[in-house]
Amino acid sequence: MQKENQTYNITPAERLGGVSEYYFSKKLKEVAQMNAEGKDVISLGIGSPDMPPAEETISTLCKEAQNPNGHGYQPYVGIPELRKAFANWYKQWYNVELNPQTEIQPLIGSKEGILHVTLAFVNPGEQVLVPNPGYPTYTSLSKLLGAEVVNYDLKENNNWEPDFEQLEQLDLSKVKLMWTNYPNMPTGANASVELYQKLVDFARKHNIVIVNDNPYSFILNDNPLSILSIEGAKDCCIEFNSMSKSHNMPGWRIGMLASNAQFVQWILKVKSNIDSGMYRAMQLAAATALEADATWYEGNNANYRKRRQLAGEIMDVLGCSYDKSQVGMFLWGKIPAECADVEELTEKILHEARVFITPGFIFGSNGARYIRISLCCKDEKLAEALERIKRITE
Repeated sequence: MQKENQTYNITPAERLGGVSEYYFSKKLKEVAQMNAEGKDVISLGIGSPDMPPAEETISTLCKEAQNPNGHGYQPYVGIPELRKAFANWYKQWYNVELNPQTEIQPLIGSKEGILHVTLAFVNPGEQVLVPNPGYPTYTSLSKLLGAEVVNYDLKENNNWEPDFEQLEQLDLSKVKLMWTNYPNMPTGANASVELYQKLVDFARKHNIVIVNDNPYSFILNDNPLSILSIEGAKDCCIEFNSMSKSHNMPGWRIGMLASNAQFVQWILKVKSNIDSGMYRAMQLAAATALEADATWYEGNNANYRKRRQLAGEIMDVLGCSYDKSQVGMFLWGKIPAECADVEELTEKILHEARVFITPGFIFGSNGARYIRISLCCKDEKLAEALERIKRITE
């Protein structure tokens, strides 16, 4: 006997109403479809390093993967070798002392850290300060978790730094976290001791936790800085770092956060209920990667320097203005005044030149007149992208 068709009235959780699918998730499906149709799109969109990690890193992974005893669950806090390697790295490059046993928490990437930190510190209905422009995940995850997002402006005429006078005029009584990201993405604005000092002073004055996302400090940057180098910062700040950008390991999903022992313990309480430890061989390989000397970073940056030159030529052809002192793996440029709309420009480039460039509006309203070019593309492809764009602008 055939069953009658039954209509179900299933709806998603209300929290999905406040967010949309991640821009790159949607756009890269379109790019993939264009490639499937033989259109050969050159992607200058996402910041996924295309160069490999150091040979020693890969050798350690291969060697440790052969260990028959290394395939089990690993500690939620990460293995001691990786925590110690992160502590040594922070001491060597940032001159920051961290207790590897209590002040470091390895992460399965920074996105995971955004989730865990928000769950650990923010109740539904409480507020978080999010930069505009800024990484979209700060906003989307905050909304998914029931936090109220309060945007604060970053503007070119203020070197893409927070306007602290403007912040002081806000009602900050419900603010629990302030997300910062220096060196900045998408703008390439660098960190400074003075900026970090202002952030720490602001946090202490208003009893707010600053969370500084710091994955870009080794890319085209001669002076890596950590907010934790400021006196007293560890009491009110959390810093994320990542192997993805600095060591060409985006697909490995290995990052970390550092702060005082109490903050780390609260975050671990959340994390240990959500996921498990990373594969031991990967953690040991990451520890090897963190031993890289200045020569390795310089070699990596030599490649990015050549790419930056080509990206600058693309900006010039498009009539965009940009700050040549930017750091990080992107180039951020302002579209010319005669260009009515940034998405109109990027869609023209995508469909006529078959080059994908990110429109700045996805990072917030203050990015609406900007584009972002990723340097994670081989020189010859960047050069080809330049020629394609020249052809549609002549």
